[in-house]
Amino acid sequence: MRRLNRIVAAVTGAILLIAQPAQAQSLLRDAETEALLHDMSAPLVTAAGLRPTDVSFALVNDDSINAFVAGGQTVYIHTGLLQQADSANQVQGVIAHELGHIADGHVITGAQAQKPAMGVYLLSMVLGLAAMAAGGGEAGAGILAAGQQVAMGKFLAFSRVQEATADASAVRYLDTAGITGKGMLEFFKKLQQQEYRYGTKNIDPFMQSHPLSGTRVQTLTADVQASKAWNKPADPRLQERFLRVRAKLDGYLMPPPQALQKYPDSDQSLYAHYARAYAYHRAGYPEKADAEAEALVASEPNDPYFQEIMGQILLEAGKPKLALAPLKRATEGSRSNPLIATTYGHALIATEDPKNYDEAKRVLRTAVARDDENPFAWFQLGTVYELTGDEARAALASAERASMMGDDRTAVDRARYAMAGIPKNTPDWIRAQDIAMTAQNEVDKNGKKRRR
Repeated sequence: MRRLNRIVAAVTGAILLIAQPAQAQSLLRDAETEALLHDMSAPLVTAAGLRPTDVSFALVNDDSINAFVAGGQTVYIHTGLLQQADSANQVQGVIAHELGHIADGHVITGAQAQKPAMGVYLLSMVLGLAAMAAGGGEAGAGILAAGQQVAMGKFLAFSRVQEATADASAVRYLDTAGITGKGMLEFFKKLQQQEYRYGTKNIDPFMQSHPLSGTRVQTLTADVQASKAWNKPADPRLQERFLRVRAKLDGYLMPPPQALQKYPDSDQSLYAHYARAYAYHRAGYPEKADAEAEALVASEPNDPYFQEIMGQILLEAGKPKLALAPLKRATEGSRSNPLIATTYGHALIATEDPKNYDEAKRVLRTAVARDDENPFAWFQLGTVYELTGDEARAALASAERASMMGDDRTAVDRARYAMAGIPKNTPDWIRAQDIAMTAQNEVDKNGKKRRR
C-alpha cells in the first residue's frame, strides 16, 4: 500500500505539473521592457476583444524559451524568450498565442480537464487493487501502469487541442491588428531547430503538451500567408526598442565574461554600450560601467532609460548624491514611471540628507499610487516615514508590503499599529483597517486548516 500511495502521488503530481507552469522562478521588473511589451501587444490585445489596460505582462527570470498564462489576464514571458528571439515581430507572435489562451478561457477549461484524466487513473487504480487483492500482483501493476498512461495521454491530448486553438486565434489577431505573421512562423521554426537538436525521432508527439513545431508550421503557413498583412513590413521603431531591451537583458543576466564576449569593446553600437554598462557594473568595474553609461547618454541625452542606468550605476556604487540628477531626469522623462521613480526615491533617502526626505516621500507616494504591487517601493516609503518620525505611516507601509508578500501576521500587527496612530476615518486609516481585516481573515482561515 505504501508503494501504491507513492504511485498515486507521483501520477497526480505529474498531471498537475503539466496543467500549470512552475511557480519557483523569480520575476524581474524593468520599466523599459514592460513599456515595450505593452506597446507591441496593444493592437493584438484589442484584436482579441480585450482591453490593453486590463492585460499585464510579467517578466520571469528564466533562460528557457517559454511564455504562459496562469489565470487572470497576465502574460508571463521568460527572459530567455526575449534573449533568443530575433525580432519584435517574433515576440508579437508569441504574445498573440498567449492572448488566445486568455480570450478563449483556456486556464479555466484546462483545470476542468484534469478531472476526467484523474477519473481514468482512479478507475484503473481500483481495478488494479482488486487484481492485486486476488493474487494477481503483476496484472494489477500492469493495470495501474496502463491507467497512468491513458490518464496522462488524455490530458495531454486536451492540452494539444488548446494549443492548436490558441495558434489559430493568434493568426486572427495578427491579421486583425495588421501585423505580419512572418515572425510567428519564424519563431516556430526556431523551436523546431531545438527539437532537431534534441532528436525529433526520440520525441513522442502524443506525449507532448504542445503540437510539435513542424506540425504547427505546416498547419498555420497557409492561413498566415493569406493574411492581408503578410507582406507588411514590421514596425522599425518596435524593432529598435526590442534590440535595446535584448542587449540590456544580456548585460544584466548573462555571466559578465559571456556578455563581454558577445559585446566586445570593438563593438561601438548603442546595443553593445547598453549590454557592457550592465556587464561591467556587475563585474565590479565601476569606471568602465560609468563610461558605457556616459556613452549612452551622450548619444541620446533625453532618453529616460539611459539616464536611469547612469543613475542606477552611481547609486549602487555608493554615490547617491551624484545619482540624483540623472535619476530625476529619468523620472521626469518617463512621466514618473513607478519603477524609475522608486529608484529616485531610494537615492534621495540614501543621501542621508534630511532636506531630501520630503521629496522622497512625494516621489514614493506617487510611485505606489500608480503601482501598488512593488514591495521595494513600499519598503522605501516606510523607511522615509520612519526617518521623518511618522511611525504610524511607516507601519502602514510595512503592512502593505507584508500583505503583498503573504506575511499576514505581520500585516495584521503593522496595520493595527498604524490605525492607533493615524486619525480615524482618514484614507490612510481606512486602508490600514482594510489590511488588518483582510489579513486577519487569512490568519484565521489558515489556523482552521492546520487544526483539521
